[in-house]
Amino acid sequence: MKHILIVEDHAIVRLGIIRLLRDLLSMPFVIDEAASGPEALERISACAYDLVLLDLSLPGRNGLDLLKQMRRQQPKLPVLVLSMYPEEHYAVRALRGGAAGYLNKGSAAEELRTAAEKVLEGGRYITPSQAVLLAEALVDEPIGAPLHRLLTDRECQFVSLLAAGRSTNEIAGELSLSVKTISTVRARVLEKLHLRSNAELIGYWITQHPEM
Repeated sequence: MKHILIVEDHAIVRLGIIRLLRDLLSMPFVIDEAASGPEALERISACAYDLVLLDLSLPGRNGLDLLKQMRRQQPKLPVLVLSMYPEEHYAVRALRGGAAGYLNKGSAAEELRTAAEKVLEGGRYITPSQAVLLAEALVDEPIGAPLHRLLTDRECQFVSLLAAGRSTNEIAGELSLSVKTISTVRARVLEKLHLRSNAELIGYWITQHPEM
């Protein structure tokens, strides 16, 4: 009997994932749920899960930070990241952080089945496009490489939220940071990307990520 944990703050989304897994997976399993980072950490301290499905956008917690903490707590914990963000944004960061796979929430149900079964069997799920991203990340940055590759996980998440139309206060709340800290993050990002305003920053991000 496989034991699966779903870490997702939206109850309707959790229910949808549960129904999909029940329809897609042929092996017997039981499911636990967690709606926040602290709840997820409490769950994994009490149970050895065969698969954790982790949403990166959790209230009060950076999903990538949570992933790293979960892996520190349970080094062999198999985590499949489910995210609304495209692969280009976070796939390499998540895989480097110890994830066994990265799946965009817009993926087909069949891809969720393939990814879940692969991880439940003890493997990793990496798409061909993710493999290319990983290969590029292993070599020195070529001349003319996108400047946003210099951004930290936190800075990258900030820009993604800004480009998605979030206000400074909303971003501060979602990342559990003060408005002052968000202003500091913004200043660092603008400096790294050689930009001067939010408008230029959003325009740059959309140009680099047209799939948004």
